[in-house]
Amino acid sequence: MATNTDAGILAPQLPQPSGPAGELDALTRGTITVRGLFEFGSNYTFLCEVRPPATDTPLRAVYKPAQGEQPLWDFESGSLARREVAAYRVSQALGWDIIPPTVLRVDGPYGEGSLQAYRDLDLQQDYFSLRETAANDLRRVAAFDALANNADRKAGHLARDREGHLWLIDHGLCFHAEPKLRTVIWDFAGEQIPPGLVADMKQLGARLKSDGLLRQGLSQLLTPQEVVALNRRVRSLVRQPCFPMPGPGQSVPWPMWV
Repeated sequence: MATNTDAGILAPQLPQPSGPAGELDALTRGTITVRGLFEFGSNYTFLCEVRPPATDTPLRAVYKPAQGEQPLWDFESGSLARREVAAYRVSQALGWDIIPPTVLRVDGPYGEGSLQAYRDLDLQQDYFSLRETAANDLRRVAAFDALANNADRKAGHLARDREGHLWLIDHGLCFHAEPKLRTVIWDFAGEQIPPGLVADMKQLGARLKSDGLLRQGLSQLLTPQEVVALNRRVRSLVRQPCFPMPGPGQSVPWPMWV
């Protein structure tokens, strides 16, 4: 991989959503410096410092370059970074502050990739340690994964930060046009989705129709078929608000933790 640490700007044709303004601005316009490589995971993932143009205070971030992705038979090569960004956009459209701010940088040190604000998570936590005490939070996670058609919700892909906020990470295998839901969270299968979550999903459906910025952003990140499938899942879950049941094929990712 060739390195390039010059500052750059998000591709102008890709509109930015609203969000935590300081972090989004830093992620979008700041100079990226790679500080290390995460040890675990099948794809290259880097810890970086991002230095905004107007300040000397760096922001820690996680950078996932498209060219560091391992080829998959069922997901388009080089598309996982964009799916990470799409997951953040959808979570924000739902009004769910569950995914750290994430942008696409076409000028990353190793080329195009997702850049996500780093969260200091309590790594002693995961789905298995939270399932007895955080059922309502996990219902939100399960609802999001059903909407996003998450094919890789592992136990270690969620944890609380030091202030107790639950964050979700690793959404590169989302939004396939075909049913792909694979998750460790089947606790609520067949249950009614809580009304508050259904109301948020209904709001998402309305925004997918009326919000040109959201539609344009998703169309730059996903294929037309995947955007249509997202709309279809939203309508289906609003019409019949039940958590999905496991499918006939593989319904749990492997390995289950990371």
